[in-house]
Amino acid sequence: MNMSMTVERKWIWVAFALILLVAPWVFPQSAALSILSQCGSMMILALSFNMLLGQTGMLSFGHAVYSGLAAFVAVHVMSRLAGGSPAALLLVPLIGGCAGMSCGVVFGFITTRKSGTALSMISLALVELAAAAALMFPGWFGGESGVSADRVLGAPFLGIDFASQLQVYYLIAFWLFVCTAAMYGLTLTPLGRIANAVRDNPERAAFIGHDPRRVRYMMFILSAFFAGVGGALSAINFEIVSAENLSLLRSAQILLFTFIGGIGFFFGPTIGAVVGVLFSALLSTYTRGWQLYLGLLFVIVVLFAPGGIAGVWMTAVTTRRRPTAAFLLRVAGVLLLTGGAVLLIEALYQRAAGI
Repeated sequence: MNMSMTVERKWIWVAFALILLVAPWVFPQSAALSILSQCGSMMILALSFNMLLGQTGMLSFGHAVYSGLAAFVAVHVMSRLAGGSPAALLLVPLIGGCAGMSCGVVFGFITTRKSGTALSMISLALVELAAAAALMFPGWFGGESGVSADRVLGAPFLGIDFASQLQVYYLIAFWLFVCTAAMYGLTLTPLGRIANAVRDNPERAAFIGHDPRRVRYMMFILSAFFAGVGGALSAINFEIVSAENLSLLRSAQILLFTFIGGIGFFFGPTIGAVVGVLFSALLSTYTRGWQLYLGLLFVIVVLFAPGGIAGVWMTAVTTRRRPTAAFLLRVAGVLLLTGGAVLLIEALYQRAAGI
């Protein structure tokens, strides 16, 4: 049984790598490649946030602080590297990860001194402080306009200069695969197992000799590292970083995407990241109320599928049962109510806007 599970996991990783390699050939348009690149960086952010929420039980409202500050470091590093070899851009995400980890060491020491609601409130205060500081120190943060840089550092190296979106996508895909594998490997380590114990029963974990605060602190630092990698990749993709990258709205997006995907499953946050990016990138072209519909989707998930999209999928796969009439009626009712709410909202919005 264990051997079959190991083989199945290997095939999942092979399929994941193939999807990352083939996706640009299925969607070769420049706009599609840009969306795929956004999905890649958001996947890393969602997975890193799930290290806190899903694996250790820490609800943080300030995850954007670590990705945002790392993004600012990355954009300044790219400006310093201008005129050098494009190969140096491969290390910028690593520099962003180190920057995020450094912030995690400082802020995590304060945040993880408490747990539960107190931890959430401290993280909320930190994200507001960081967002305010971004406007108070324009020399580093660029004020409201932000800081921009050029990812094309110099002459092409082996034909690669990262001027095309395809090359940027493969850079993000490479780091996405590496970070995903590293975060999954962490779940199999003693630290990952103890983090689950701290999440489920911190008193029992303390009884067997593990300090829950120390475990939370270590997971916080590692999560900040991977958030920094995601923030640096976002800076490379957009070539501009602003105070919005540090805002509470950005942290809320990461939280929503992670929960919608499913915090109880490792690959759940990646699904939520794809759904969230598609909502913001595609649905926003049709209606200005896309954020409202994203919130509506979150409410539906909380009420009817607390395990997220991944939970619904895994339940369907593992049970392998035909859906009952009651289940189909419930799904149909939810879809009808959702569709009716969307139509009503759009009608009221268009009437108010005079469209």
